[in-house]
Amino acid sequence: MARRRSTNGRAVQVEDTKICVVMVGLPARGKSFIAQKAQRYLQWLSIDAKTFNVGNYRRTDAPHPSAEFFDTGNVEGETKRRAAAEAAISDMLGWFRQGGVIGILDATNSTKDRREWVNNVCSKEGVEVLFVESKCDNEDLIMANIRDVKTTSPDYKGQDPEKAALDFRNRIKMYEKVYKSIDEDGDEGHLTYLKIMDIGAQVVINRIKDYLQSRVVYYLMNLHIRPRSIWLSRHGESMYNLDGRIGGDADLSPRGHQYAKKLPDLVVQSVGDGRPLTVWTSTLKRTIQTARYLPSNYNQLQWKALDELDAGTCDGMTYQEIKDVYPEDFIARDEDKYNYRAYGTDEERYSADIPAVSTWRGKGSTAKHEDPSPESATI
Repeated sequence: MARRRSTNGRAVQVEDTKICVVMVGLPARGKSFIAQKAQRYLQWLSIDAKTFNVGNYRRTDAPHPSAEFFDTGNVEGETKRRAAAEAAISDMLGWFRQGGVIGILDATNSTKDRREWVNNVCSKEGVEVLFVESKCDNEDLIMANIRDVKTTSPDYKGQDPEKAALDFRNRIKMYEKVYKSIDEDGDEGHLTYLKIMDIGAQVVINRIKDYLQSRVVYYLMNLHIRPRSIWLSRHGESMYNLDGRIGGDADLSPRGHQYAKKLPDLVVQSVGDGRPLTVWTSTLKRTIQTARYLPSNYNQLQWKALDELDAGTCDGMTYQEIKDVYPEDFIARDEDKYNYRAYGTDEERYSADIPAVSTWRGKGSTAKHEDPSPESATI
Protein backbone atom coordinates (compact mmCIF):
# COMPACT_ATOMS: atom_id res chain seq x y z
CA MET A 1 0.00 0.00 0.00
CA ALA A 2 1.36 3.40 -0.97
CA ARG A 3 2.05 5.71 1.94
CA ARG A 4 0.13 8.95 1.79
CA ARG A 5 2.36 11.97 1.60
CA SER A 6 1.86 15.02 3.77
CA THR A 7 3.54 18.31 4.55
CA ASN A 8 3.79 17.24 8.19
CA GLY A 9 7.23 16.22 9.45
CA ARG A 10 10.74 17.16 8.51
CA ALA A 11 12.36 17.60 5.11
CA VAL A 12 9.09 17.26 3.18
CA GLN A 13 8.85 19.25 -0.05
CA VAL A 14 5.85 21.23 -1.30
CA GLU A 15 5.64 18.89 -4.28
CA ASP A 16 4.92 15.99 -1.88
CA THR A 17 1.61 17.61 -0.94
CA LYS A 18 -1.69 17.61 -2.79
CA ILE A 19 -4.37 19.93 -1.43
CA CYS A 20 -7.88 20.51 -2.70
CA VAL A 21 -9.22 23.89 -1.57
CA VAL A 22 -13.01 23.53 -1.67
CA MET A 23 -14.99 26.77 -1.84
CA VAL A 24 -18.26 26.85 0.14
CA GLY A 25 -21.06 29.39 0.27
CA LEU A 26 -24.14 30.85 -1.32
CA PRO A 27 -23.88 32.64 -4.69
CA ALA A 28 -22.74 36.29 -4.64
CA ARG A 29 -20.48 35.78 -1.63
CA GLY A 30 -17.19 36.35 -3.45
CA LYS A 31 -16.16 32.70 -3.75
CA SER A 32 -14.84 32.96 -7.31
CA PHE A 33 -12.98 36.15 -6.41
CA ILE A 34 -11.33 34.39 -3.47
CA ALA A 35 -10.48 31.38 -5.65
CA GLN A 36 -8.87 33.55 -8.33
CA LYS A 37 -6.86 35.52 -5.79
CA ALA A 38 -5.69 32.35 -4.04
CA GLN A 39 -4.57 30.82 -7.34
CA ARG A 40 -2.69 33.96 -8.32
CA TYR A 41 -0.99 34.17 -4.93
CA LEU A 42 0.08 30.52 -4.97
CA GLN A 43 1.43 30.79 -8.50
CA TRP A 44 3.36 33.89 -7.41
CA LEU A 45 4.95 31.66 -4.78
CA SER A 46 5.87 29.24 -7.60
CA ILE A 47 3.36 26.67 -6.31
CA ASP A 48 1.50 24.86 -9.08
CA ALA A 49 -2.15 25.84 -8.51
CA LYS A 50 -5.25 25.69 -10.68
CA THR A 51 -8.94 26.56 -10.27
CA PHE A 52 -11.67 24.19 -11.42
CA ASN A 53 -14.92 26.16 -11.73
CA VAL A 54 -17.91 23.82 -11.66
CA GLY A 55 -20.08 26.47 -13.30
CA ASN A 56 -17.92 26.32 -16.42
CA TYR A 57 -18.48 22.56 -16.63
CA ARG A 58 -22.21 22.95 -16.08
CA ARG A 59 -22.47 25.53 -18.85
CA THR A 60 -21.56 22.91 -21.46
CA ASP A 61 -25.00 21.33 -20.89
CA ALA A 62 -26.91 24.33 -19.54
CA PRO A 63 -25.39 27.59 -20.80
CA HIS A 64 -28.23 29.94 -19.77
CA PRO A 65 -30.25 28.30 -16.99
CA SER A 66 -33.11 30.00 -15.19
CA ALA A 67 -33.37 30.07 -11.40
CA GLU A 68 -35.64 26.99 -11.48
CA PHE A 69 -32.73 24.94 -12.84
CA PHE A 70 -31.13 25.21 -9.39
CA ASP A 71 -34.20 24.00 -7.49
CA THR A 72 -33.32 20.71 -5.75
CA GLY A 73 -36.71 19.44 -6.85
CA ASN A 74 -35.67 19.82 -10.49
CA VAL A 75 -34.43 16.30 -11.26
CA GLU A 76 -32.88 17.20 -14.61
CA GLY A 77 -31.12 20.23 -13.19
CA GLU A 78 -29.85 18.29 -10.18
CA THR A 79 -28.50 15.54 -12.46
CA LYS A 80 -26.64 18.00 -14.69
CA ARG A 81 -25.20 19.90 -11.75
CA ARG A 82 -23.98 16.68 -10.15
CA ALA A 83 -22.42 15.60 -13.45
CA ALA A 84 -20.62 18.95 -13.71
CA ALA A 85 -19.19 18.55 -10.20
CA GLU A 86 -18.04 15.00 -10.98
CA ALA A 87 -16.37 16.15 -14.21
CA ALA A 88 -14.57 19.00 -12.42
CA ILE A 89 -13.27 16.72 -9.68
CA SER A 90 -12.23 14.07 -12.19
CA ASP A 91 -10.20 16.63 -14.14
CA MET A 92 -8.71 17.99 -10.92
CA LEU A 93 -7.60 14.54 -9.74
CA GLY A 94 -6.07 13.89 -13.16
CA TRP A 95 -4.22 17.19 -12.85
CA PHE A 96 -2.92 16.17 -9.41
CA ARG A 97 -1.55 12.96 -10.93
CA GLN A 98 0.38 15.09 -13.42
CA GLY A 99 2.13 16.98 -10.60
CA GLY A 100 -0.38 19.65 -9.56
CA VAL A 101 -0.03 20.82 -5.95
CA ILE A 102 -3.11 22.87 -4.99
CA GLY A 103 -6.40 22.53 -6.85
CA ILE A 104 -9.25 24.92 -6.07
CA LEU A 105 -12.78 23.57 -6.52
CA ASP A 106 -14.91 26.66 -7.14
CA ALA A 107 -18.57 25.86 -6.48
CA THR A 108 -21.24 26.40 -3.81
CA ASN A 109 -20.76 23.01 -2.08
CA SER A 110 -23.60 24.21 0.10
CA THR A 111 -24.82 20.92 1.62
CA LYS A 112 -23.25 18.55 4.10
CA ASP A 113 -23.73 15.62 1.73
CA ARG A 114 -21.86 17.38 -1.08
CA ARG A 115 -18.97 18.32 1.20
CA GLU A 116 -18.70 14.80 2.60
CA TRP A 117 -18.68 13.39 -0.92
CA VAL A 118 -15.89 15.74 -2.05
CA ASN A 119 -13.90 14.98 1.10
CA ASN A 120 -14.20 11.22 0.60
CA VAL A 121 -13.32 11.27 -3.11
CA CYS A 122 -10.22 13.40 -2.54
CA SER A 123 -9.07 11.53 0.57
CA LYS A 124 -9.13 8.21 -1.29
CA GLU A 125 -6.67 9.74 -3.77
CA GLY A 126 -4.33 10.93 -1.00
CA VAL A 127 -5.39 14.56 -1.47
CA GLU A 128 -5.78 16.76 1.60
CA VAL A 129 -9.00 18.80 1.68
CA LEU A 130 -9.30 22.37 2.95
CA PHE A 131 -12.80 23.86 2.90
CA VAL A 132 -13.02 27.65 2.61
CA GLU A 133 -16.44 29.13 3.31
CA SER A 134 -17.42 32.71 2.58
CA LYS A 135 -20.47 33.47 4.71
CA CYS A 136 -21.87 36.95 4.30
CA ASP A 137 -25.08 38.63 5.41
CA ASN A 138 -23.97 42.11 4.36
CA GLU A 139 -26.75 43.10 1.97
CA ASP A 140 -24.77 45.94 0.38
CA LEU A 141 -21.94 43.58 -0.56
CA ILE A 142 -24.34 40.92 -1.83
CA MET A 143 -26.16 43.43 -4.03
CA ALA A 144 -22.87 44.83 -5.31
CA ASN A 145 -21.82 41.31 -6.33
CA ILE A 146 -25.13 40.76 -8.08
CA ARG A 147 -24.84 44.02 -10.01
CA ASP A 148 -21.15 44.03 -10.82
CA VAL A 149 -20.40 40.36 -11.35
CA LYS A 150 -23.43 38.21 -11.96
CA THR A 151 -25.15 40.48 -14.45
CA THR A 152 -22.07 40.14 -16.68
CA SER A 153 -21.48 36.40 -16.11
CA PRO A 154 -21.75 33.92 -19.03
CA ASP A 155 -25.07 32.69 -17.59
CA TYR A 156 -26.69 36.05 -18.39
CA LYS A 157 -24.84 37.05 -21.53
CA GLY A 158 -27.03 39.21 -23.76
CA GLN A 159 -29.83 39.46 -21.20
CA ASP A 160 -31.37 42.57 -19.70
CA PRO A 161 -29.34 43.46 -16.57
CA GLU A 162 -32.40 44.06 -14.39
CA LYS A 163 -34.02 40.77 -15.39
CA ALA A 164 -30.70 39.01 -14.89
CA ALA A 165 -30.34 40.46 -11.40
CA LEU A 166 -33.89 39.39 -10.50
CA ASP A 167 -33.29 35.87 -11.78
CA PHE A 168 -30.04 35.64 -9.88
CA ARG A 169 -31.70 36.69 -6.63
CA ASN A 170 -34.21 33.90 -7.22
CA ARG A 171 -31.31 31.50 -7.82
CA ILE A 172 -29.87 32.46 -4.44
CA LYS A 173 -33.23 31.66 -2.82
CA MET A 174 -33.08 28.17 -4.33
CA TYR A 175 -29.71 27.57 -2.72
CA GLU A 176 -30.87 29.03 0.60
CA LYS A 177 -33.44 26.23 0.90
CA VAL A 178 -30.71 23.60 1.36
CA TYR A 179 -27.68 25.63 2.44
CA LYS A 180 -25.90 24.56 5.59
CA SER A 181 -22.90 26.47 6.87
CA ILE A 182 -19.92 24.26 7.72
CA ASP A 183 -20.38 22.57 11.11
CA GLU A 184 -23.63 24.47 11.66
CA ASP A 185 -25.12 21.34 13.23
CA GLY A 186 -21.94 20.41 15.09
CA ASP A 187 -21.23 17.27 13.07
CA GLU A 188 -18.50 18.51 10.67
CA GLY A 189 -15.79 19.13 13.23
CA HIS A 190 -13.65 16.44 11.60
CA LEU A 191 -13.21 18.61 8.49
CA THR A 192 -10.33 21.01 7.90
CA TYR A 193 -11.83 24.41 7.18
CA LEU A 194 -11.58 28.17 7.20
CA LYS A 195 -14.81 30.10 7.62
CA ILE A 196 -14.75 33.80 6.71
CA MET A 197 -17.81 35.71 7.92
CA ASP A 198 -18.91 39.15 6.73
CA ILE A 199 -15.73 39.76 4.69
CA GLY A 200 -13.39 39.10 7.59
CA ALA A 201 -15.31 40.51 10.56
CA GLN A 202 -15.04 37.04 12.08
CA VAL A 203 -12.88 34.07 11.11
CA VAL A 204 -13.09 30.45 12.27
CA ILE A 205 -10.20 28.03 11.68
CA ASN A 206 -10.50 24.31 12.29
CA ARG A 207 -7.93 21.47 12.12
CA ILE A 208 -5.31 23.17 9.95
CA LYS A 209 -2.63 20.51 9.66
CA ASP A 210 0.54 21.80 8.09
CA TYR A 211 2.61 24.63 6.69
CA LEU A 212 1.11 24.84 3.22
CA GLN A 213 -2.46 24.84 4.51
CA SER A 214 -1.56 27.51 7.06
CA ARG A 215 0.04 29.63 4.31
CA VAL A 216 -3.20 29.53 2.30
CA VAL A 217 -5.30 30.28 5.39
CA TYR A 218 -3.14 33.22 6.45
CA TYR A 219 -3.38 34.78 3.00
CA LEU A 220 -7.16 34.37 2.79
CA MET A 221 -7.62 35.78 6.30
CA ASN A 222 -5.94 38.98 5.12
CA LEU A 223 -7.58 39.14 1.70
CA HIS A 224 -9.74 42.18 0.97
CA ILE A 225 -12.89 41.24 -0.93
CA ARG A 226 -14.01 44.83 -1.35
CA PRO A 227 -12.32 46.84 -4.13
CA ARG A 228 -9.22 48.77 -3.11
CA SER A 229 -7.15 51.40 -4.91
CA ILE A 230 -3.41 52.00 -5.12
CA TRP A 231 -1.97 55.26 -6.48
CA LEU A 232 1.61 55.33 -7.77
CA SER A 233 3.86 58.38 -8.12
CA ARG A 234 7.42 58.90 -9.31
CA HIS A 235 9.61 60.83 -6.92
CA GLY A 236 10.30 64.45 -7.80
CA GLU A 237 13.36 65.39 -9.83
CA SER A 238 16.58 64.84 -7.83
CA MET A 239 19.98 66.48 -8.05
CA TYR A 240 21.32 63.24 -9.55
CA ASN A 241 18.62 63.46 -12.22
CA LEU A 242 19.95 66.89 -13.18
CA ASP A 243 23.46 65.48 -13.57
CA GLY A 244 22.26 62.35 -15.37
CA ARG A 245 23.67 60.10 -12.65
CA ILE A 246 22.20 56.81 -11.42
CA GLY A 247 21.85 55.44 -7.89
CA GLY A 248 22.92 57.49 -4.90
CA ASP A 249 20.75 59.11 -2.25
CA ALA A 250 20.45 62.63 -3.58
CA ASP A 251 18.09 65.38 -2.41
CA LEU A 252 15.34 66.76 -4.59
CA SER A 253 16.17 69.55 -6.99
CA PRO A 254 14.26 72.86 -6.76
CA ARG A 255 11.91 71.59 -9.46
CA GLY A 256 11.54 68.33 -7.53
CA HIS A 257 10.41 70.29 -4.48
CA GLN A 258 7.86 72.13 -6.64
CA TYR A 259 6.45 68.76 -7.69
CA ALA A 260 6.29 67.61 -4.06
CA LYS A 261 4.34 70.75 -3.10
CA LYS A 262 1.83 70.24 -5.93
CA LEU A 263 1.39 66.51 -5.25
CA PRO A 264 -1.08 66.92 -2.33
CA ASP A 265 -3.59 68.76 -4.53
CA LEU A 266 -3.35 66.04 -7.17
CA VAL A 267 -3.82 63.31 -4.56
CA VAL A 268 -6.84 65.01 -2.99
CA GLN A 269 -8.44 65.36 -6.44
CA SER A 270 -8.07 61.62 -6.99
CA VAL A 271 -8.59 60.28 -3.47
CA GLY A 272 -10.97 62.79 -2.00
CA ASP A 273 -10.60 65.05 1.02
CA GLY A 274 -10.49 63.30 4.38
CA ARG A 275 -10.28 59.77 2.95
CA PRO A 276 -7.82 57.61 4.94
CA LEU A 277 -4.63 56.83 3.09
CA THR A 278 -1.37 55.04 3.87
CA VAL A 279 1.71 56.28 2.03
CA TRP A 280 4.62 53.96 1.31
CA THR A 281 8.02 55.36 0.35
CA SER A 282 11.48 53.87 0.04
CA THR A 283 14.16 54.76 2.59
CA LEU A 284 15.83 57.12 0.11
CA LYS A 285 15.69 60.88 0.62
CA ARG A 286 14.20 61.66 -2.79
CA THR A 287 11.02 59.66 -2.07
CA ILE A 288 10.70 60.78 1.55
CA GLN A 289 11.05 64.43 0.47
CA THR A 290 8.47 63.92 -2.28
CA ALA A 291 5.92 62.77 0.33
CA ARG A 292 6.82 65.54 2.78
CA TYR A 293 3.89 67.84 1.96
CA LEU A 294 1.12 65.24 1.90
CA PRO A 295 -1.63 65.70 4.54
CA SER A 296 -0.44 65.06 8.08
CA ASN A 297 -3.24 62.55 8.72
CA TYR A 298 -1.78 60.21 6.08
CA ASN A 299 0.18 57.43 7.73
CA GLN A 300 3.64 57.30 6.12
CA LEU A 301 5.78 54.15 6.15
CA GLN A 302 9.29 53.64 4.79
CA TRP A 303 10.17 50.30 3.18
CA LYS A 304 13.70 49.17 2.36
CA ALA A 305 12.21 46.84 -0.27
CA LEU A 306 11.08 49.89 -2.28
CA ASP A 307 14.61 51.25 -2.63
CA GLU A 308 15.95 51.53 -6.17
CA LEU A 309 17.98 48.53 -7.37
CA ASP A 310 21.62 48.74 -6.29
CA ALA A 311 23.70 50.19 -9.13
CA GLY A 312 26.82 48.39 -7.86
CA THR A 313 30.08 49.82 -9.16
CA CYS A 314 28.10 52.11 -11.47
CA ASP A 315 26.56 53.99 -8.54
CA GLY A 316 27.01 57.72 -9.01
CA MET A 317 28.14 57.42 -12.63
CA THR A 318 26.51 59.13 -15.62
CA TYR A 319 25.18 57.06 -18.51
CA GLN A 320 28.03 58.26 -20.70
CA GLU A 321 30.57 57.18 -18.08
CA ILE A 322 28.96 53.73 -17.87
CA LYS A 323 29.03 53.45 -21.66
CA ASP A 324 32.72 54.33 -21.71
CA VAL A 325 33.84 52.15 -18.78
CA TYR A 326 31.39 49.23 -19.09
CA PRO A 327 30.23 49.19 -22.73
CA GLU A 328 28.93 45.61 -22.61
CA ASP A 329 26.91 46.34 -19.50
CA PHE A 330 25.54 49.51 -21.03
CA ILE A 331 24.18 47.49 -23.98
CA ALA A 332 22.89 44.65 -21.77
CA ARG A 333 20.98 47.09 -19.56
CA ASP A 334 19.36 48.78 -22.55
CA GLU A 335 18.28 45.44 -24.00
CA ASP A 336 16.71 44.03 -20.82
CA LYS A 337 16.36 46.47 -17.94
CA TYR A 338 14.05 44.14 -16.01
CA ASN A 339 16.53 41.28 -15.64
CA TYR A 340 19.76 43.23 -15.81
CA ARG A 341 21.79 43.46 -12.60
CA ALA A 342 24.86 45.63 -12.15
CA TYR A 343 28.28 44.48 -10.97
CA GLY A 344 28.78 44.83 -7.23
CA THR A 345 31.73 46.36 -5.48
CA ASP A 346 33.50 42.97 -5.60
CA GLU A 347 32.80 42.62 -9.32
CA GLU A 348 30.24 39.87 -8.62
CA ARG A 349 27.08 39.70 -10.66
CA TYR A 350 23.88 40.04 -8.65
CA SER A 351 21.52 37.12 -9.30
CA ALA A 352 18.07 37.91 -10.71
CA ASP A 353 16.85 34.31 -10.53
CA ILE A 354 14.26 34.90 -7.80
CA PRO A 355 10.99 32.96 -8.30
CA ALA A 356 9.06 34.91 -5.65
CA VAL A 357 9.58 37.89 -3.39
CA SER A 358 9.47 37.04 0.30
CA THR A 359 7.08 38.98 2.51
CA TRP A 360 9.67 38.96 5.29
CA ARG A 361 10.85 42.47 6.15
CA GLY A 362 14.61 42.47 5.93
CA LYS A 363 16.99 44.31 8.17
CA GLY A 364 16.86 48.03 7.52
CA SER A 365 13.11 48.35 7.04
CA THR A 366 11.47 50.94 9.26
CA ALA A 367 7.92 49.82 8.50
CA LYS A 368 5.67 49.04 11.45
CA HIS A 369 3.22 46.20 11.94
CA GLU A 370 -0.25 47.74 11.89
CA ASP A 371 -3.77 47.28 10.66
CA PRO A 372 -3.71 48.41 7.01
CA SER A 373 -5.69 51.44 5.96
CA PRO A 374 -8.34 50.99 3.27
CA GLU A 375 -6.20 52.67 0.62
CA SER A 376 -2.51 52.94 -0.15
CA ALA A 377 -0.23 55.16 -2.20
CA THR A 378 3.35 54.36 -3.18
CA ILE A 379 6.06 56.86 -4.02
